[in-house]
Amino acid sequence: MSFTKRNTVLSTARPGRPAVTQTKSEKPQLAPGLRPSPLDGRPTTSTGTASLDQLLAGHGGLPMGTSLMVEEQGTTDFSGVLLRYYAAEGLVQGHQVHVVGFPVEWRHQLPGVAVPDDAKSKAAQPAAPVEERMKIAWRYEALGNAYNAGASAGRADSSATSVFCHGFDLTKRLASTSCKGSLNPTPSTGPPTLDSAASSTVFPFAAIIKHLRAKLEAAPVTEIHRLVIPSLLLPSLYASRCCQPAEVLQFLHGLRALLRQYSAQLTALITLPTSLFPRGSGLVRWMELLSDGVVELIPLPANPAAAAPPTSPKTDSRNGDQAQGLLRIHSLPVYHEKGGGGAETSSFRENLSFSLSASRGLVIKPYSLPPMEDDDHKEKSSASTIKDGIDF
Repeated sequence: MSFTKRNTVLSTARPGRPAVTQTKSEKPQLAPGLRPSPLDGRPTTSTGTASLDQLLAGHGGLPMGTSLMVEEQGTTDFSGVLLRYYAAEGLVQGHQVHVVGFPVEWRHQLPGVAVPDDAKSKAAQPAAPVEERMKIAWRYEALGNAYNAGASAGRADSSATSVFCHGFDLTKRLASTSCKGSLNPTPSTGPPTLDSAASSTVFPFAAIIKHLRAKLEAAPVTEIHRLVIPSLLLPSLYASRCCQPAEVLQFLHGLRALLRQYSAQLTALITLPTSLFPRGSGLVRWMELLSDGVVELIPLPANPAAAAPPTSPKTDSRNGDQAQGLLRIHSLPVYHEKGGGGAETSSFRENLSFSLSASRGLVIKPYSLPPMEDDDHKEKSSASTIKDGIDF
């Protein structure tokens, strides 16, 4: 009969090394805002949009050490909303968010954390009067109140630490009390200048890579970083030198190297205006190849009824159900460098659409045509009944 503990796993000792024992109860602790992928167990983080997390090759989030490029046509700013959700989620989870092209004051434009519906219903319910409460012994009543307070505090702590993707409200702004992380601006990409000699000596992308590498080297291993790159190559945010293929492709190469080197700490989200840089150009094709995931937002023609500002929650929910654009998936973060991710999923074969509302955020779902209205049929039927009732 053995007296060895059942929860202890004995490992054979290698020559020259002592034996190492591990217990089954020991599990690696992930940083806040991370969870293992259901496919291969790699750590993943949320993009701040729950419907987008479900499309990322079945990982249920953005895998660490990968980048996602969001392309958008037209003059709308749906990709900017995704970018703000991504940054707000990182600040709420306690991550270090690095922003390219925007100052620290950009934090005041991030959406606030939405209040859950169950909390709103509990707050709306009036408290029960003292006369209607069940009368029990005074000592048990005090004991019950203490137990309920402890249980509610335990539930609040567990829910606060286990939330993977928060909900955000576009009508609110992110409060400083909700931010556990910090927003770090990167070196300026250089505003447009008329001095060609001065602008030729500036290497903004190289300074960004150097700054980000220094931050990652000085940070502890458990600290998570997010890189936000809004409207890449937009003339109002980036200098004219940044649009040269040698500059931007070298920057994406350096970013990809950092993502692979710090595969457990860094993720990146990039937006690209395809109205200025179409996908048919060779530069954009190379930029897509250097990104782990590429999705494209195609806004639909504006509907005056749907574009009206919501005056009530019912109007907001009704406008949020209408598709405001189409979403195309060109590539997704794969399982490994040899492929194996996303090609067999049904997301590539489905026609996806997205809708944006202030309360629910950006929702991605399969696209379906709206039901056809029978106004012409009703007019014809009413005219036929009037004609039939007239005697000649």
